[in-house]
Amino acid sequence: MAEPLKNLLHPGVVTRIADEVGRNFADFERGTFQALAGKGLEALELMQRSLKIRDALVETLPQTFPEAAAILSACLPREHVSGISGWALLPISQYIAQRGLDDFDLSLSLLKALTPHFTAEFGIRVFIDHDQERALATISSWTDDANHHVRRLASEGTRPRLPWAMRLPKLIRDPGPILPILTALLDDPEDYVRRSVANSLNDIAKDHPDMVAAFVAEHIAGASAERRQLLRHASRTLLKQGHPAALSNFGFAAPAGIDARLSLDRSELVLGESLNLRLAVSHDAETSQKVMIDYAVHHRKANGTTSPKVFKWTSALLAPGASIEIEKRHAIRPITTRRYYPGAHRIVVLVNGQEAAEAGFDLALE
Repeated sequence: MAEPLKNLLHPGVVTRIADEVGRNFADFERGTFQALAGKGLEALELMQRSLKIRDALVETLPQTFPEAAAILSACLPREHVSGISGWALLPISQYIAQRGLDDFDLSLSLLKALTPHFTAEFGIRVFIDHDQERALATISSWTDDANHHVRRLASEGTRPRLPWAMRLPKLIRDPGPILPILTALLDDPEDYVRRSVANSLNDIAKDHPDMVAAFVAEHIAGASAERRQLLRHASRTLLKQGHPAALSNFGFAAPAGIDARLSLDRSELVLGESLNLRLAVSHDAETSQKVMIDYAVHHRKANGTTSPKVFKWTSALLAPGASIEIEKRHAIRPITTRRYYPGAHRIVVLVNGQEAAEAGFDLALE
C-alpha cells in the first residue's frame, strides 16, 4: 500500500524547519515552535498539518513581515547549503500567503525564490485573488525566466481550478487575463511547463469551452509536434464531450457511414472484476474518415440514475469499406473518488463524440 500523503509532513520535518530557522534567527523560540507545530500533528491530514506548522511560524517568527521574509529567504537552499526544500516549504509558502499581503512585491519575490525548491503554486493564489491585476503584471514577467520552475509557476499558479488549492473565482468567470501568459509558454522547451499550460487550458474549458476551442484553432496551424501535443491535452475534456469545434481542430468530423457494434464478455460481474469490451466498426462512406473512439461507463447512482465517465480508447483512419475490431479490458475496482452501487450499468461507445453503440451489465458489490 502506498504511503499516505499526510506523512510527507511529519515530526522530522518540524525539526528540520526548526534547525534551519534557528540557524538564521538568533531569537527563535525553537521549543515553542516545535511544541506548537508538533502537538497532535500525526492525527491530521496533509493540508491540516501544513496549516498547523504555518500557524506555529506565525507565532514564533518576527511580527514584522520583512524581517520574517529575510529569515525565510536565508533558509532556502543555496550553493553548499542544503536549506529547507521539498514538502517542508509548503507551510512556508502558506505563511507568506497569510502574512505577506501588505508587502505584496516582497512576497511575490520570495515565492519566486521558493518555487525552484518545491512549488509556490498554493501560496501565490492569495495574491492573485487579492489584487489580480497587480499580481498578474509581475507573474507575466516570469514567462521568460531562466528557471523552468519559475516559468511553470506562471501557468500553474494562475490555473483557475488548481486541485487542492483555493479557486480563483475572477479567473473562472473571465480567464482572458491569463491567456497571454499561456500563449507565451506554448513552446516552452520543458515538457513540465507545457503540461501545466495544457492543464490550465483544460481548467478553462470546463467553464468556457468555446473560448478554448477557439484558442486551439488559433494556435494549431503550423504547430510543432510538441505544441500540437499540448493543445490536444488541453482539449481532452472537450474531445471527451464531443465538442464540435474541438473535434474539428484535430480533424474529426461528425461520423458518417459508421456502423458500430459493442459486445461484453459477461452481463454480470462483481466489484473488483474486469469486463472485456469488443467493438466491431465498419465504414461504408465513399471517402476515408478519421475517427476517435472512446467509451463512457454510465455508473449507477444511489437514486437509480446513472452518470457517465468517459475513457479514451483509440483513433483510426477508416478507408471506404474498411472494418476494424478492437478490444479493451476495463476494470471495475474500488477507487477513492467513486462510490459504487449495485444494479444496471451501461457502456456507450462514442465515435467522434457521438453515441454509436452500447451494451449493459449488472454490477454486484459482493
